[in-house]
Amino acid sequence: MRTRNIRQWGAGIAGGLVAVLALAGCAGDDLGGGTTGGGDTDADCSAFEQYGSFDGDQVTMSSTISDQEADQLEESWADFVACTGITIEHNGTNEFESQIFVQVEGGNAPDLAIFPQPGLMQRMHGDGHLVPAGDDVVATANENYTEDWLRYGQIDGEQYGVPVMGSVKSFVWYSPSAFEDSGYEVPETWDDMMSLTDEIVADHGSDTVKPWCFGIESGGATGWPATDFVEDMVLREAGPDVYDQWVNHEIAFDDPQIAASLDRAGDILQNEDYVNGGIGDTRSIASTPWSDAGLPVLEDNCYMFRAASFFEAQLPEGTDVGPDGDIFAFYLPADTADEQPLLVAGDNVAAFNDNEATQAYLASPEWANERVSIGGVVSPNQGVDPANASSDVLRLTLELMQDEDAVARFDGSDLMPSEVGAGTFWSEMTAWIDGQKDGEAALAAIESSWPE
Repeated sequence: MRTRNIRQWGAGIAGGLVAVLALAGCAGDDLGGGTTGGGDTDADCSAFEQYGSFDGDQVTMSSTISDQEADQLEESWADFVACTGITIEHNGTNEFESQIFVQVEGGNAPDLAIFPQPGLMQRMHGDGHLVPAGDDVVATANENYTEDWLRYGQIDGEQYGVPVMGSVKSFVWYSPSAFEDSGYEVPETWDDMMSLTDEIVADHGSDTVKPWCFGIESGGATGWPATDFVEDMVLREAGPDVYDQWVNHEIAFDDPQIAASLDRAGDILQNEDYVNGGIGDTRSIASTPWSDAGLPVLEDNCYMFRAASFFEAQLPEGTDVGPDGDIFAFYLPADTADEQPLLVAGDNVAAFNDNEATQAYLASPEWANERVSIGGVVSPNQGVDPANASSDVLRLTLELMQDEDAVARFDGSDLMPSEVGAGTFWSEMTAWIDGQKDGEAALAAIESSWPE
């Protein structure tokens, strides 16, 4: 497990902030949200002296983060703002993706924004709205994040975004008690997992009990869980280098290596003996809400459900999540126990002006540990202590993120052009799951939709 030194910041950051706070005061509030300002605190303010003191100055930030998570975000920097005097006006909305363009194009850009997708950040850069991260921000980012994570905040080789929160998608959820009762072990390789799948069929298979359950219905975003599944298969079948080529369209979407990866997904998702436990036949995957699809694990109707770490938030209140609880998760294995490809997603904070102090603080292990300790999320910052995680699943997520043997790749559909990643990839995988198209036709349709 890797650890990084915590960088101590000098007065240079504070000087950089002074130059832009006049601009910060001009940034408006088109999105609505909360304000966290300086005030009394019980914190040891010596920890924040390197950021300077700016009573009455304001920094504006926009994001997709709202409701309880927004309250937790604002709590995470409360000591920072109390000790520095900086007021952070955070505007969180689920309409961020559209509203940020209205705000920016109206000349009312925030100082900072937390982008949930690298592609959206790249569009902002393409329109000339973002500024590169400053030298001090880059220095602390380089000390506290792996190259795999930093690459998704880079544009044309220059660092613009810094990852602040993340998730691991390469998980399989299961019932520890059901495994124990049947004498099953958590698989360490892909072949082990498929052998376990066949063993479950032999031991428990019926019209209502299956090894796997899955669902991809998600309103206007229906299909995205299937794209996640396929992306995990590409990482295991073809490897991370081919994954990069595929995402960047350096190879065709219907390349034989991608077709083989889809076939691997189909080995599970299109096998009537394997799915859809407690729900229906294989076609029921298309109409089952992804947030409900793993619940049959709690009823012993299915034994495995592939979903990201954030599935924990979908579980009924009172569910005991842990290695000895009602439900837990294990790493979706690769072909060998030595390989550890991770499909990940996350948020990057990027700047619309030269405000360095707040961005630098959000890149620090101090902030990451504070936010993780509050609960509900993790950060890919290598300085985070896994003991601070608020659940066993989030602790496991952090351990995977910090494993020096892991190879992380960002959600491919979030990196592809939107008409593909959030368009034909979703819809064609839905048609494939629903039996309307075979794999060859679905992949060919996605390939033909790639913009020139």
